[in-house]
Amino acid sequence: MQTFAWYVQRLRRMSSAEVAHRLGRAARSARSRLEMSQSPAAPPPDLAFAERRFLPALTPGLAEQPGFAAIVAEAERLVAGRIPVFDLRHCHLGDPPEWNRDPLTQRLAPWRTASAIDYRDEREVGNIKYLWEPNRHLHLVTLAQAHALTGDDQYLRTLARHLDSWLAQCPVGRGPNWISPLELAIRLINWSLVWQLIGGARAALFQGAEGSQLRERWLSSIYHHVRTIAGNLSRFSSANNHLIGEAAGVVIAASTWPCWPQVRGWGERCRGILEQECLGQNAADGGNREQAIAYQQFVLDFLVIAGLALRASGQDFVPAFWLRVESMIAFLASMTDAGGHVPMIGDADDGYVVRLSQAPDFCPYRSLIATGALLFDRTDFAVLARHDGPPRLDTKSITLLGPEAPRRYAALCANARRDFSPRHAHPDSGYYLLGEYFGTPREVRLLCDTGPLGYLSIAAHGHADALAVVLSIAGNEILVDPGTYSYHTEPDWRRYFRGTSAHNTVVVDGVDQSEQRGNFMWSDHASARCLEFSERAGRQALIAEHDGYRRLRDPLIHRRAVSFEPGCIEIVDTLQSAGEHRACWRWHFAENVRVTLLPRGEIRAEAARVSVLLTPLEEPDRATLYRGGTAEEGGWVSRRFGVKVPSSTVSWESLIPPQVPAEAASAPTLRTRITWTLRDAAPQRLRVVR
Repeated sequence: MQTFAWYVQRLRRMSSAEVAHRLGRAARSARSRLEMSQSPAAPPPDLAFAERRFLPALTPGLAEQPGFAAIVAEAERLVAGRIPVFDLRHCHLGDPPEWNRDPLTQRLAPWRTASAIDYRDEREVGNIKYLWEPNRHLHLVTLAQAHALTGDDQYLRTLARHLDSWLAQCPVGRGPNWISPLELAIRLINWSLVWQLIGGARAALFQGAEGSQLRERWLSSIYHHVRTIAGNLSRFSSANNHLIGEAAGVVIAASTWPCWPQVRGWGERCRGILEQECLGQNAADGGNREQAIAYQQFVLDFLVIAGLALRASGQDFVPAFWLRVESMIAFLASMTDAGGHVPMIGDADDGYVVRLSQAPDFCPYRSLIATGALLFDRTDFAVLARHDGPPRLDTKSITLLGPEAPRRYAALCANARRDFSPRHAHPDSGYYLLGEYFGTPREVRLLCDTGPLGYLSIAAHGHADALAVVLSIAGNEILVDPGTYSYHTEPDWRRYFRGTSAHNTVVVDGVDQSEQRGNFMWSDHASARCLEFSERAGRQALIAEHDGYRRLRDPLIHRRAVSFEPGCIEIVDTLQSAGEHRACWRWHFAENVRVTLLPRGEIRAEAARVSVLLTPLEEPDRATLYRGGTAEEGGWVSRRFGVKVPSSTVSWESLIPPQVPAEAASAPTLRTRITWTLRDAAPQRLRVVR
């Protein structure tokens, strides 16, 4: 339950138009609670329109391939009642599942009007992320895939039991699974895939009186899903990835089940919204404006699947839509290092729109890059997606694009005339890449973040990471963004992982660059900007600053200058203020990096093939190594939602003396040198000056 102070801060982040909008929605919700017992029945569907599909048929011969064999093996576990929910691998939800129970806390949510349930209150619903996850019905698609591949009816029977029990336990408008329009949209998308994979309106699942009744109940719920989403689209300060997902869900539903004129009308309206939001929420340089890379792949799935669905219905989005999708995939490609790692910038919750691969080494980013290679005929995407192995397309791309996709992908790889060349400057989203030998075993890659805190007034999924850097050498992650870990529960850890001290930048006086006002709300946003970026004669230079510490009693500006020459990187941090401050430089290392703190604050970091030495040129007042510390200390990395593992964090603390006069020329400049060596190559030097 939110505090009174939270509501005050939330109101401050709203415009007067948004306040009026939300009051109107609250009034409609109150009215709907009174009318719930008289919920209108769905109009009868015209099944002549129910045979459309955008998924190519899966052929039984695919079942023997390794990726598809993993899908069948996962379906076997689902038949046995084991459903994966984040870090709860193959937990039991019951047979049939209890869809309104949180599998983490085992709390059963109330079965009342959805708008009267406070989903943020763990006492009422448990951990809502864990409750909602199985209700997205990603696992039903796995069962449908397995049935299409093998023809085995046990998968169809399990699917029918889960679907029938969900419809019984989650009637229209009641319970926690009707609260969030985004959750309804994701469920609709997965229902669309299931509908197509099992054979549409004439599927074996719907044979006989019971099957016909199940189809009727399912279609009725589908209609009410679309109706509910269309009437409750996210707006104003909440119109982030939720609005894209909601609009995509309606477009995909209208393309799959154009059985009602109302649904077709809602689909057309949401098509325009999706075109607008695709261009508005994603910068021209390809970066998503939420400043969260995991959400970029989330949004891309919505856009790609909606685009495939619309094309199959004989329509299409405007060309600018597809150009923006291509630039977003190119952005992900630019963020990928030689080892296939993508930095964990911003929030991540392991949320997927669909789960069409069960391979243990499945990478959602690489999968999107491979899909982009086929959508846009990009040989450079194809080469990057294959990484260091033979051309092999994952089952997600094959399920979406068809059994002929592997042959087309192999042809793109065979005809490639160049590797992918990453874009160094992303000025709209604020990311700059410095280094050399990109995409090779000798790659040096330093990514600098000069972007905004996040999107819109609450910047829900952004982290306080202005001017932070991440570093990888020879495909080894060295300095990392530690991730996210949690959302609605464990507030101390939520504050830590999204705060400034969890990023490779400077913390001043122990406070964040921006102020956290709730799990998904920030106030007093730090404003970062790039002052200069240049590339000439093999040299790259960046100067950037942020004003997040202007709100201190004695205002302070942090400026960071980065320059790169072959074999050498320098970073210079300048802290400009009038008074005395305590500054803390934070260095977060990947969990597989062995870190030793040496005298005078030196740090030795060792990973496969790479040895790195960080030496502060001005000895800090205090140097501390944390590993598995408290939420104030750090020493953790979270690569999966709900899971954190010990890693090494080093803090260098120094007292910044008063500056008279308070001018940049007299501001302290602090330096660090980093040297590194590849064990199977000639020694090279990387020097970072702090």
